[in-house]
Amino acid sequence: MKKAFTSLGPGLLFAGAAVGVSHLVQSTRAGAEFGFGLLWALVLVHMFKYPFFQYGPRYAAATGETLLDGYKKLGKGVLWCYYILNFATMFTIQAAVTIVTAGLAAHLFGLSNDLVLWSALLLAVSFGILLLGKYNLLDKLMKYIIITLTISTIIAVLVAMVTSKKGHSFTQIIPSGSAELTFLIAFLGWMPAPLDVSIWHSLWTVEKDKTTFQHIKPRQAIFDFNVGYIGTLFLGVCFLILGAMVMFQSGQSFSSKGSVFASQLINLYTKNLGEYAHIFIGIAAFTTMFSTTLTTFDASPRAMGKASELLHRKVKISYWFWSVVLAVGTYVILRYFMADMGLLVRIATVLSFLTAPFYAILNFLLISGKHTPEKYRPSKELKLLSIAGIVFLLGFSVWFICNL
Repeated sequence: MKKAFTSLGPGLLFAGAAVGVSHLVQSTRAGAEFGFGLLWALVLVHMFKYPFFQYGPRYAAATGETLLDGYKKLGKGVLWCYYILNFATMFTIQAAVTIVTAGLAAHLFGLSNDLVLWSALLLAVSFGILLLGKYNLLDKLMKYIIITLTISTIIAVLVAMVTSKKGHSFTQIIPSGSAELTFLIAFLGWMPAPLDVSIWHSLWTVEKDKTTFQHIKPRQAIFDFNVGYIGTLFLGVCFLILGAMVMFQSGQSFSSKGSVFASQLINLYTKNLGEYAHIFIGIAAFTTMFSTTLTTFDASPRAMGKASELLHRKVKISYWFWSVVLAVGTYVILRYFMADMGLLVRIATVLSFLTAPFYAILNFLLISGKHTPEKYRPSKELKLLSIAGIVFLLGFSVWFICNL
């Protein structure tokens, strides 16, 4: 059991990156505004995105390379497209997860209500952890953070089920109107995570090989991924249930302000568990969002550093350079564009969904083609699910654009 636990790594980092804004914010809000009506969307998006996320660790374990190495083999233009897209969105994504974490920190510790100051402190702490502990510390921390979150969330859901007096409808809803449709696309875009996180997963898989001096076999990599992925689905359903049981038709709505939302989120738990659990739940929620802040702060510079290396062989642009650039860019957004954070987050989430077909097609072509050893290519069933997933992602993108 202990050996299996210690062998887990990149899959839990994936879960740590995924279980953040998409779950604590989007899933809870989906339950609060639609009850159980968007359960279909939660399940479908996990099913149709599954192959493309799985192809990240599968390709890395089969070839010893990251997906970015594979993208370059598909054509340098493909890698340039990724490079530009990632640069265009990484600051907003980091700002979005950091500001929610800052709101939780302000509510929990109460030292200051200045969310920009808290954000700067969180970025500095993240930088320090990665500088001192590098991948190994990140890998170890994530195991205990995910366990803490899972246990606290299960308890909250069970108590909510026992204490809820309201009747609930399980009728599924297709959102209509511009506002509802934009929310649905944002929900799908970051649930369980943007598809480019598959690239991060391949980077972490290769990095774990380097730190353990053992090559992860494809079967082990896929098992590790499945543990993390099933966990993200389970927690997504839990947060939707909490939103539906406590907030739906209550006359309350979630605030778009980070500090107010943090208070509402913690109160959502303590309303079910009691005031005695306030600190415990607050810490669980904070560590969850901090895990996302930390993993995204590691992954984006890692991806940009690798892409830079592949595109500019003669110019070394390191992971640490991109870490500093990301920290400064995030701070500038939070310092000068705080009033527009809601708009920036919507743009980032919608863009994540609209670019999902791009990453899905690339991952499918790479894992199914000559650059992957034949014995590690996906089965016929997984290929069919991949094609269905591409159709799903393309179809929703077209539907959204037509209804703007």
